[in-house]
Amino acid sequence: MNQTVLIGGASGFWGDSQIAVPQLLRQPGLQYLVFDYLAETTMSILQRARLRAPELGYATDFVTAAVGPHLREIKAKGVRLVSNAGGLNPAGCRDAILALAREQGVDLKVAIVTGDDVLDLQPRFEPWGDEATADLPALMSANAYLGAAPVAQALAAGADIVVTGRCVDSASLLGIAIHEFGWRMTDYDRLAQASLAGHLVECGAQATGGLFTDWEQVPDWADIGYPLVRLQADGSFELSQPEGAGGLVTRQTVGEQLLYEIGDPAAYELPDVVCDFTQVAITDLDGGRVRVQGARGRAPGGRYKVTATYQQGWHIAIMMAIRGQRALAKAQRTADALLARTRRQMQAAGFADYEDTLVELLGAESMYGPHRRVADSREIVLRIAARHRDRRALAFLQKEASSAGTSMGPGTRSHFGGRSDVQSIIRTASFLLPKAAVAVQVQAAPDEAPAAVEAADAAAAPAAPNPPEATAAGAAASGPTVRIALGRIAHGRSGDKGDDANIGLMARDPKWLPVLRGQLTAERVLQYFAHLVQGPVQRYELPGLGAFNFVLRRALGGGGSCSLRSDPLGKCYAQMLLDMEIDCPEDLAP
Repeated sequence: MNQTVLIGGASGFWGDSQIAVPQLLRQPGLQYLVFDYLAETTMSILQRARLRAPELGYATDFVTAAVGPHLREIKAKGVRLVSNAGGLNPAGCRDAILALAREQGVDLKVAIVTGDDVLDLQPRFEPWGDEATADLPALMSANAYLGAAPVAQALAAGADIVVTGRCVDSASLLGIAIHEFGWRMTDYDRLAQASLAGHLVECGAQATGGLFTDWEQVPDWADIGYPLVRLQADGSFELSQPEGAGGLVTRQTVGEQLLYEIGDPAAYELPDVVCDFTQVAITDLDGGRVRVQGARGRAPGGRYKVTATYQQGWHIAIMMAIRGQRALAKAQRTADALLARTRRQMQAAGFADYEDTLVELLGAESMYGPHRRVADSREIVLRIAARHRDRRALAFLQKEASSAGTSMGPGTRSHFGGRSDVQSIIRTASFLLPKAAVAVQVQAAPDEAPAAVEAADAAAAPAAPNPPEATAAGAAASGPTVRIALGRIAHGRSGDKGDDANIGLMARDPKWLPVLRGQLTAERVLQYFAHLVQGPVQRYELPGLGAFNFVLRRALGGGGSCSLRSDPLGKCYAQMLLDMEIDCPEDLAP
């Protein structure tokens, strides 16, 4: 068996940069590329695409931008590809790749992983958290988050490219490790380490300086490096980027990404392993590399997570620029007038009122609520979002918005690039499903019969989540203190899981960890975000990293494609929190 394997992370989402693949292909010794396309929001986008054209439903960028232009080089260098680009239609994605390969005269073996489509198993769905399995409209799709075993099986069958549907984001890299090193599915600590590597690269350049709190330190965004993982047979690994690329790989940039979109760090549940990241250590090495070690694993539960989609209503978002004196007041009055006018028109036509509306004054810190520091502005982007059960009702706002350019405030440009579209709301819901009910298969080639994937052993019951820390207020600092912004002593990154958000905070230096522990209670974070968050806040600590993770429940107005907010994914939440002022002991003040 190999002792090391070199893997590049070439995509973090559908629409990621086209610089990644050629940059990584120049790396000497590269063996694999992994591509992640399937955010929960992306599943909604794919469902819309499949409604328009049944042959779609997969991430077309993987075929046209990632594979097609580089197919001969990929084949010549013997680099193998693993991706979840199959989305809702892995066979369609495979066929499109093979058609390109025939055009270019490249002999290629493309395997697909299927079985994640579990729509027909809806009667066996079990609740996920507080979500009920009944009283939902008819489901349009339902896909189980599969694990890494089928990826390893497809590679063992000789596939040059493995295309999966819905699987956990880290499964592509873990499947490579299982195949290359011959790991057993009970080598839980190794599985946890490789899953961590997959988690770090699943968002592409977010591990190499993208979204970094201290963004000024990151050189050359124009050619930012994409991540490379050199994985050892014992599960330890180094993370780097191609030599000469922009970007930045340090303990801080990689640590921020570790905190991205996790819940309980002691129970990060995946289909193949339950990971404990609380003691993970990241060490800076020479040459722009870090070593990552310390993840631990235990047996997974016996159920898959399932994400389903269903259609429920319509929404629209109108944006217009308003400039000049007292722009804030003009923008608010414009929004009030348009909503009042269209409500009267809707009522006269026999439609019910809007289900929900949202007015945002972009450029005036409207999302900060009571923490806003802007009293007025001379330039505002007014955003009006609305939701309704009937598409026809939203046509009134769609049409009337243009009238603001001549009948309302001076300095108004009433649209950007034409009339806004009314879009269907594709909502998501999560469930659990026994693994034994799911028939996972690998088809190594179109003319070969699919082969069943044997289910891995699982714990008798799902791993019990660790309780969050007690939320009592921290002890007051002794001695004199100074008021500072949280960002002076911490890095932060935030993300989403459905309607929940998470904010990971990492102390810039271990000496500030007690300050964070005492000042940043769950109650205080909830109070700070009270204008945005409807549910509780939970805090978890990661001692190995010197970090805390906050999980904010019901924090995104529905989240994803069904939220009316301009940031439905909570990407700005860490930036907002880093601006909060805290009391720091004077002798520790930066």
